[in-house]
Amino acid sequence: MTAAASASGRQRLFDAHLHIVDPAHPLVENQGYLPEPFTVADYRARTASLGEVGVEVAGGAVVSGSFQAFDQGYLVAALEALGPGFVGVTQIPADTPDAEVLRLHEAGVRGVRFNVQRGGSAPLDDVDRLARRVHDLAGWHAEFYLDARALPDLAARILALPAASVDHLGLHADGLPHLLRLVEGGVKVKATGFGRVQLDPAAASRAVLDVDPTALMVGTDLPSTRAPRPFRDTDLALLRAVLDPSEVDAVLWGNAAAFYRV
Repeated sequence: MTAAASASGRQRLFDAHLHIVDPAHPLVENQGYLPEPFTVADYRARTASLGEVGVEVAGGAVVSGSFQAFDQGYLVAALEALGPGFVGVTQIPADTPDAEVLRLHEAGVRGVRFNVQRGGSAPLDDVDRLARRVHDLAGWHAEFYLDARALPDLAARILALPAASVDHLGLHADGLPHLLRLVEGGVKVKATGFGRVQLDPAAASRAVLDVDPTALMVGTDLPSTRAPRPFRDTDLALLRAVLDPSEVDAVLWGNAAAFYRV
């Protein structure tokens, strides 16, 4: 097996952004929205077709959504079911005890999410102390779901953190220059949610790579909750069209695997 290929000969994908919605665990209505179930079995069934575009999921990051608030039960169960190669990004309140952070780390959690766009996470006032504490304690990074047009007010706070990433290419074309300034400062970016962004995802991804070849990570955003259109397998082909062949393995696998320490 080469660095770039799985045992099947397909390109490995570290799915840097996916959600598991398990109705066996608590869900919290967010802005009038509750998602349909999307279990580990559903995820595996949906991603099986990626083989047709030459890609195979070999790991990924299960990200807590606004509708899961601070529940950890679903995330621990999902990581156990998904197995090696999968990690978690959770939402926790700022007063979460150290022992709980370490328990979640042992279960596979590697990041804390701040959902600026939808809520359900710790508030922005807690970013600095919470993100620094979990990084010092367990090496976790901070992930931000935000509209990059808001970055002029947030950039200094994010750049001061020891490790951070931004979801969904920052959502809007008008925010791309602000996002690229974060990339210059070491922040990572997820090329995810192509059906929810208001920009050209291929061009924005290329722009991120041109600033920092290690910054771009790729994910399906399945099950694409609330997106105007859900993930399509061809989204990966759209992205690969702007990549040099020498960049493919880093973008689809290596950058995220290094960031999530898989």
